[in-house]
Amino acid sequence: MKNLKVKIAALMLVLSCAFGLVSNVATDLVPSNTITAQASSLSASQKKQIAKINAGLSKKQKAAKNWIAYHESGYSYTARNGNCYGRYQLLRSYLHGNYSAVNQEKVANKYVAGRYGTWTKAKSFWQSHHWY
Repeated sequence: MKNLKVKIAALMLVLSCAFGLVSNVATDLVPSNTITAQASSLSASQKKQIAKINAGLSKKQKAAKNWIAYHESGYSYTARNGNCYGRYQLLRSYLHGNYSAVNQEKVANKYVAGRYGTWTKAKSFWQSHHWY
């Protein structure tokens, strides 16, 4: 029964987020240090909090996380696609009404750790399925 629930949840995630996502093969090598206009508009406090949240990630993990952010939303913390929201196109229910950049970073790390273990594994899955 638990396995069925997991499959149903995965299917719901696919149906909620997969449609409308676009992959561009030419952008597979997105630099991990890419800075976007939106990220630069964050307050110093938010940037500090996000840096702390991601401090435990290796350079390779940060690069994979950045790659996913680019492919999911073009790095936008306000991107919308059905029930998915933000930089990592998380289900709105995962964010519990808190759509802040800081919360998106926390929730995305927690989601990826629980589902894939690492951002590099999440990226590999994304490359095969065009969603994660």
